[in-house]
Amino acid sequence: MKKTLPLILSTSFALTILAGCQDQPTPEERLDAYIKLWEKQDYDKMYADYASEQTKQTYGKKEFIERTKKLTDSLDIKELSVKRLKSPESDDQDKAALPVEISFETIAGPVSYEKQVPLTFEKQGDAENWYINWDSSFVLKDFKKEDKVQLTTIEAKRGDLLDSNDRPLATTGTGYQVGATAGQVNDLSTLAKLLDRPVSAIEDALGASWVKDGQFVPLKTLAADDKSQLTRLKQVDGVTVKETEVRTYPFGKATSHLIGYIGSATADDIKQSKETIQPGEQVGKRGLEQVLDETLRGKSGARIEIIKPDDSTVDVAETEAKDGQDIQLTIDGTLQQQTYKTMKEDPGTAAAIDPRTGETRVLLSSPGFDPSEFTTGISQARLDALTNNPDQPLLNRFTSAFAPGSTQKPLTAAVGLKSGTLDPEQAYTIDGLKTKVDGFNVTRIHETPDPVNLHNALVYSDNVYFAKSTLEQLGTETFTSGLQALGYGEKIPFTYPMRASQISNDGSIASDGQLMDTSYGQGQMLTNILHLASMYEIFLTDGIIYRPTLLTDEKTKQVWKQDLLDAKDAAMIRDDLYDVVHAGFPLPADIPEVKVAGKTGTAELKKAGEENGQENGFFVGYDDDKKDLLVAIMIESVEQEDRGSPYVSGLVADVLKSHAKK
Repeated sequence: MKKTLPLILSTSFALTILAGCQDQPTPEERLDAYIKLWEKQDYDKMYADYASEQTKQTYGKKEFIERTKKLTDSLDIKELSVKRLKSPESDDQDKAALPVEISFETIAGPVSYEKQVPLTFEKQGDAENWYINWDSSFVLKDFKKEDKVQLTTIEAKRGDLLDSNDRPLATTGTGYQVGATAGQVNDLSTLAKLLDRPVSAIEDALGASWVKDGQFVPLKTLAADDKSQLTRLKQVDGVTVKETEVRTYPFGKATSHLIGYIGSATADDIKQSKETIQPGEQVGKRGLEQVLDETLRGKSGARIEIIKPDDSTVDVAETEAKDGQDIQLTIDGTLQQQTYKTMKEDPGTAAAIDPRTGETRVLLSSPGFDPSEFTTGISQARLDALTNNPDQPLLNRFTSAFAPGSTQKPLTAAVGLKSGTLDPEQAYTIDGLKTKVDGFNVTRIHETPDPVNLHNALVYSDNVYFAKSTLEQLGTETFTSGLQALGYGEKIPFTYPMRASQISNDGSIASDGQLMDTSYGQGQMLTNILHLASMYEIFLTDGIIYRPTLLTDEKTKQVWKQDLLDAKDAAMIRDDLYDVVHAGFPLPADIPEVKVAGKTGTAELKKAGEENGQENGFFVGYDDDKKDLLVAIMIESVEQEDRGSPYVSGLVADVLKSHAKK
């Protein structure tokens, strides 16, 4: 893809040499002084003190200084070096021509050439001296006053993002560039409506300083599937539709937060890249398009040409584009899409990992958005609609952290079992749904069949048991250090930046009440969804958490945490998690196709003084036969329609069923 920036230039470099009497500089000395200014690109002083009368009459101060500076900036001319070469002696007292070698770096690569610098001995004001007869070839070889300079950016082909089965998640496809021919569009209102842009935006584009009547002015890029809109646009007088390359996202909303999108580089993008990004270049704006931008983008090339009046060209410099690299992810695109459909665009998030290797198979936030809207240019009205949508489709939930509710209970049990402080057979006598423990009220949703030991407390999700056992058997220090061993308070070692899970706002547990709340995933505890899935690996790996990976070229089975649970205790918890689905309260996860094991969780988000609040529902589960996929899903506001966390267990079961069919 090429982008052309026209530069109409007639520019100036002036060299001057003094000649004449014994107490005046020689032409060589005058040129040497001029060269020092030239290399500093001090065009104001070069013009004022060294330009000949002929130069001033032909080019003038504005063209000499302003246009030369514009050219220097546009072509990014740096490291300018001018070396005077040896020249034959001359008997001419009024004229001289001294050879120099000019070299400099440009945005399109190095330029070097030799030139004869003409000098004239003349009187300016009250002084006689040597002055430079400057012409535009001092700037670029073969450049004349009537010529133009054209800078063309040669964009590198952006690398593709591929799923684990080589299916494209982001790739370069075909789209259409819609533009108007300046001076030929009469119905701006209809055009603006079809492009979903204000009339003023179309007027500004057509009225840009570089636009002339009859010139094609790009206005918007549309995806190839916008066929009906393209047909209507073609019927507007003065509108042209051209085929062009566009970034496409085959899995659409399902991967929108993970993959992100690209857009034109801003001034800040260029500055932050230390000018490795060129104006107008496409760069990652969100998701992995942004995180992996440098690798995907490659490096654009550039070409500088002189355009003659007859449209012939002279090449000045060119650097080839270096295409970006393809990157393959561990994500299973089909499973990601199926998970997204299963969630029915309810606000929430999901992560699925292979517990045998740590590879991430699904990572999504729901609802998603159409990334092509941003890539091709989203209108302010549409952006406002997405921003103000109460379901927050632009919010990336998988990078955040949420109170995990009762999905924390098996992890609390693991801390107690590994530390040797929790006796799984010790039973508590608990009556009713509300109990005072150490002066704090603790509520459970259902009564648990006796004996209320670890097994029954997990199967029936008993808050009171975990409050009592954590307070009386584990204690604050053991529990806190156990959570830290699981990775709480620690940066998650993952390619995509994630918020760390937290025990509390300051990482400590300040009271017995907070200790008990945290034991069953409430209080100030917040857990990232990917971290939650990773922590459940310990029940399938006998105490190991593998570093979660996202790129296929990352080494798998890298141990992140280990010695978190003994094999016999892991087996016991696995049995408990199986019974949660098949021996406890009826759950939608109890399906004939897959022997689902896992744990529900409900986190209530009440504000001060509220009786009831929003409830987020969780379920973390796996196929008890295969044990090759751990799936964690969170759905917000499950109190609506009385769905609760059991509803989420059914979603996980559907995902596992889809996976089992492969």
